Amino acid sequence: MKKKMICCTIALLLISSSVVSAHPGRTDARGGHTCRTNCERWGLSYGEYHYHNGGSSSGSKSSASTPKSSQKSKAKATAPKPAAPAYTKSGLSVYVNGSKVKFDSEPLVYNNINLVPLREIAEGMGAQVTWNRDAGSIGVQRGNHKMTLTIGSKTVYYNGKSETVTVAPKVINGVTYVPIQVFARGLGAGINYSDYDKTLKISFEG
Repeated sequence: MKKKMICCTIALLLISSSVVSAHPGRTDARGGHTCRTNCERWGLSYGEYHYHNGGSSSGSKSSASTPKSSQKSKAKATAPKPAAPAYTKSGLSVYVNGSKVKFDSEPLVYNNINLVPLREIAEGMGAQVTWNRDAGSIGVQRGNHKMTLTIGSKTVYYNGKSETVTVAPKVINGVTYVPIQVFARGLGAGINYSDYDKTLKISFEG
């Protein structure tokens, strides 16, 4: 009789131990428990069963021992850096009817296209420039030649006729740049480019 009582007592102790160990904050015989406290901190849902011995939780893909805030920090640390601008200094020298154009800002190259500051090249070619700041458009005229360019747009109008160019006019560090070949052509000028010494010669009559 005593042996039976002892066996029953041990069985009751084991059952109560399993129940107690499943209480929040403690683990059961399997090394886990049902989350009832601070569940979101560990990336779990309320009432979700999970392990503390390296096992997987019953319904979450996140590790029970790694808070979401830690995962976000790792994601930020491995974020790719933004790409550097594709334009670089070209070292280009520009001559208009034999006279060298002096640029306050360096000519650039972008996608193999030479860009020059608008104001200086317009002055060098004796062209008049008008701005429509609301539309971001630029009107240029020299004699009977008129052209319209728009910042960020590859559509250029030559005497009212539209054409698509490779590179759009850009504002870089506060300076408006235009593709030199596009600009010269729109004003009826001829161009001669030498890659050997990075020289571009613009010529026109009148």
